Amino acid sequence: MIGLVAGTEAGAHAARTRALAVLRVRSTALAVALLPAAAAVVLLTGSLTGRIPDGSAAGAAGPAVTAAALVVLALAGVVAAVVVRARPALSPTVPVPEETAPDLYRLVRDLADRLDVPAPSAIALTPDCDSWLEDRTHPAHRPRPAPGGRGAAPVLVIGSPFLWWMRVAELRALLAPVVAGTGPSAQPDIAAARRFVRGLDAAVAVAARRPPLAFVGWTARVLLRSCREHAAEMERGVAAAAAERAQTVDYGLRIVAQEQVGLAYAGWDRLLNRVALPAWRMGRWPSRLDAGVVSALTELSRRDRLAEGFASRLGERPACDLLEEPGVIDEAASLLAARLFHGGPDRPGPGWTPVSWSQYPEEVVDRKWRLEAARLHRVLEDVLDDLTVCPAGPPPLADATPAPPTVARVLDRLTGPAGPGVGARLGARLSAELAREAGHRAAGPRPPGGPGARGADGPRCDGLVPLFPPQPPRSDRELLTDHVTAMVCCAAVDTAGAVPGLDWLDGPALLVGGARRADLARTVLSLVEDGDGEPLRAWLGEVGVRPEKPVRLG
Repeated sequence: MIGLVAGTEAGAHAARTRALAVLRVRSTALAVALLPAAAAVVLLTGSLTGRIPDGSAAGAAGPAVTAAALVVLALAGVVAAVVVRARPALSPTVPVPEETAPDLYRLVRDLADRLDVPAPSAIALTPDCDSWLEDRTHPAHRPRPAPGGRGAAPVLVIGSPFLWWMRVAELRALLAPVVAGTGPSAQPDIAAARRFVRGLDAAVAVAARRPPLAFVGWTARVLLRSCREHAAEMERGVAAAAAERAQTVDYGLRIVAQEQVGLAYAGWDRLLNRVALPAWRMGRWPSRLDAGVVSALTELSRRDRLAEGFASRLGERPACDLLEEPGVIDEAASLLAARLFHGGPDRPGPGWTPVSWSQYPEEVVDRKWRLEAARLHRVLEDVLDDLTVCPAGPPPLADATPAPPTVARVLDRLTGPAGPGVGARLGARLSAELAREAGHRAAGPRPPGGPGARGADGPRCDGLVPLFPPQPPRSDRELLTDHVTAMVCCAAVDTAGAVPGLDWLDGPALLVGGARRADLARTVLSLVEDGDGEPLRAWLGEVGVRPEKPVRLG
């Protein structure tokens, strides 16, 4: 225990020492701004008392020094006003009022009491696998103090996937070092240093948007460079002190909780990339992402030997039970996730509607396949028109009847003598077509969602840049593979009784007889990459798909 206290005190002392170094930068800047004024006062006092003769060089310099002092004071006043008044950036979160989660607030307060630190002033959720404390002491950001809390205490931000996947005891262990950070946050020197650094950062952002304040931005950047190392070391000291203090709370469970963090991040990433992203791209947003992460992680536990045993925890009380209405919170966090990671509007409207997991296969998977099949058919027609060239004289009259969209036609075009050339042209055309469609969506009419909001693929409201796509852009060959797969899936649904389904880790899936047919991808790759259509023809015959039957599009 003595060693623990010593470690905590050492980290806190190191943080306070660095905080004082940051404040010395502030004091030095103030001294530099006041230096011309001090010189002017000395010269003026000397002239008035007769100690500086009127004809001397010092007396003659008095007016110039006074004018320079006034200019410096004016500029310093502008810089100080911008730094003080600028609103520091806040992380977009879903607020959790105490009346909607009394048990969660009680858990956090009990944790703060055990750690002997101030309780956070409020709780909010972020749609990501992370948790932190966020200072919102700026008047425009300050939340209503929680009963028994302190108005200056920071807000506790919790990753929403943790609430649904983790058990109550695991969440408490995970939050222990985070909540412990409220202790150093209450230390006056550390709090003042943080306010100074955040004010400088906000001033740089304000000056970047307003060219007349370029001098303010330059000054703030100089000060930030001067205190950057001290601020970073201060935060390391705060983190070290908080981690040492949290050693007394649920130490064994913290190891288990950290294992769950890695698993939650892996499942969350797969869910967003493979499941949510296809819906977002067509203007739909899954309204229960956090509930979906439980299904995704349970499936991951079943498939991954390293995750064996994690699913057995599901019999214990989940942390989302600490919320009065978890479904409402999940929906709000899911909408925020769509805004953060893709750029959708901040509320539902035409072209931006929620979709439940029960509706997902029909309204997202099937629609996605139909749209891609229609795009493939349209682009295939264009490519074949380009390839129909007569070496002498005008081209022959073509049949006015358009060819039906069938899998057989795609197979014939990609396996014939001109198959490799047709495939390359198809991939390039599909890539260009998708880029053109994305451009039309971004330039289209703005749906409801606040100033600056645009469609699902356009710039997000609030001036924030969407974080997606996290995946690298797909190549022409990958796009062609996806579209041929979509055409085959549509044919299987239309002629063989297959149904669209949802795989929690891989996204859209084709179900035949209630079982997922993952072997389709291999046969399509053989067709696209090698021009070999026999594996796909054999697969179609095994499933009972009629490739000559027209596919329903769009």
